[in-house]
Amino acid sequence: MKKIISTLLKCGVPVALSVLLVWFFYKSMDMDAIKKSLEEDVNFWWFAPVIVVSIFSHVFRACRWRLQLRALGIEAPLRVLIDSVFGTYFLNLLVPRLGEVWRAGYVASRERTSFTKVMGSMVGDRLSDTVTVLLLTVVTFFLSHGAIMKFLNQKGAASGENMFATWWFWVLVGFCVLVVALLVWIFKTKSENKVLNKVRLMLVNLWEGLISIAKMENKWMFLLYTVLIWGCYFFQLYIASMAFTFTKDLGIVAILVLFVFSSVGMAVPTNGGVGAWQYAIMFGLAIYGVGELPLGDPYNPQASAFAWTVWLVQQVLLVVLGIYAFISMAIDRRSIKQGKTVILTKSDAEGMTL
Repeated sequence: MKKIISTLLKCGVPVALSVLLVWFFYKSMDMDAIKKSLEEDVNFWWFAPVIVVSIFSHVFRACRWRLQLRALGIEAPLRVLIDSVFGTYFLNLLVPRLGEVWRAGYVASRERTSFTKVMGSMVGDRLSDTVTVLLLTVVTFFLSHGAIMKFLNQKGAASGENMFATWWFWVLVGFCVLVVALLVWIFKTKSENKVLNKVRLMLVNLWEGLISIAKMENKWMFLLYTVLIWGCYFFQLYIASMAFTFTKDLGIVAILVLFVFSSVGMAVPTNGGVGAWQYAIMFGLAIYGVGELPLGDPYNPQASAFAWTVWLVQQVLLVVLGIYAFISMAIDRRSIKQGKTVILTKSDAEGMTL
């Protein structure tokens, strides 16, 4: 029963949240106006280079991860890591964050190494992404501060000065303090409880994987791959903006605002970011005069057409790459089994000869 409830929560909550967001933001949308915008305002040929750049972003992520795994003494073939990255994003469409756990398990199993070490390297991978998003957010805020504040003032939005008085802020602070206190207790307590020992070992392995970045021989390559990954992400959106008549003249700063908003939107636990990603994109577009708030208003067809078209192209690509990845992995497993069979046969033959 516990497993059933856990599965329902993991799968059902993201789906329910996705459906709720889509319904909330599109319940009063003029679908005919969106269809008309897609017919008149879009040059779909621009999505060909978007797809190419998107594929390269996954390849660069696999290359960066290989540096972390090498620091842990794990020499996985690049092709295997690329397949695992493709598979990760495909599975994340089904259940958020499922792909990361699967990727760590797949590579750990294939390379016969510690799962928690591999998972720790992925924590480092995601941590570097989080730091990148934070840096981009700060830079973007300074570059677009005037446009954002002008938009908020026009809409009569709160300045955020009373953020520290809100209950959710202190709940978040309390949760962080509780987590830190729990970790300190786990390592300070002298109890030899088997469960605690397993938790300690898991945390040590996770930490070792996390600090694999510091153990790298070529840290500059890690930085370069990080720039390439996020550069690809940005240029996907920038090139996609060229496909629409109402966004092609927005400029780099405006697209950077959309990019940062959409990156934050992807952190919401929905399937493939559906609902949250579109909301973030349309909010950013409204800042620069493409569409109006509230986002459910029927006068926002262009922003809606942009958000859904760009998102759907990405999701279709992820499905195609995921199918390719699982076929490639099946061929890889078959070749490994055949290789073992050949070695066994040769050994048996030599034994018979002796």
